Amino acid sequence: MKNLFEFAEAFFCQVNVDEKLALTHQAWQTCIAGELTFTSDRPVLPIERVTFPEKPELLAPRQMPRRKLTTAAGVAAFFHAIAHVEFVAIYLAWDILYRFRGMPEQFYQDWLRVADEEAQHFALIRTHLLAMQVDYGDLPAHSGLWDHAKDTADDLPGRLAMVPRCMEARGLDVTPALIEKFRILGEDASVAILTRILTDEVGHVELGSYWFKFVCQQRGFEAEAKYRELIDQYYVGGKPKGPFNRELRKVAGFSDAEIDWLEC
Repeated sequence: MKNLFEFAEAFFCQVNVDEKLALTHQAWQTCIAGELTFTSDRPVLPIERVTFPEKPELLAPRQMPRRKLTTAAGVAAFFHAIAHVEFVAIYLAWDILYRFRGMPEQFYQDWLRVADEEAQHFALIRTHLLAMQVDYGDLPAHSGLWDHAKDTADDLPGRLAMVPRCMEARGLDVTPALIEKFRILGEDASVAILTRILTDEVGHVELGSYWFKFVCQQRGFEAEAKYRELIDQYYVGGKPKGPFNRELRKVAGFSDAEIDWLEC
């Protein structure tokens, strides 16, 4: 396989987790070798055709059991939840580059790199889980993450606003405090994994900011006003709740005005 969109369809139709990771890494290696093609006249599969593994069992947020980080079971449950976030993040990166055509080639290269990095994150966490005698799929997971893709399946500005610039950006707000908690607990391996994820996620949100502004300029939107409009449209409950990490969000392409609006 040498075509980006054929790789994407193979990823979406595959149900085996390890095969999905292998396809993602293979696609990225094909890209950096300069052998990947970025054109296709095949119709885009409806988002309803995207396939997920049978496990984990998906539950509504209110049904998810609550566990504390002070117990081994709580730490395992926490990292299982993070593994699921990273697993769905692979899908989200693949879907944005598959579903939205007619963008510059750099757009597709950028999001394929994100997919590869999310797959690396997932593999790191899965190895960490296995050391705790837990594998991905052994515990239930949050059912709502993919909803943001379905809600914005026909809306590229909406996808960029809601996924990298909203849901992923929340990681910039909450992960530093989590790293500190694990540091206090003496969980060096956990600290290293979360630090790697945070570093990469700043770059992912920055890409989201870049391409959001690019699409807004392309379509004649004022970017800050469009961001507010799209969050109001798609975010259940109005807008995210703080606190917000202003320093990291600014590195990732947020303006002070956007953060001020989120905070008010």
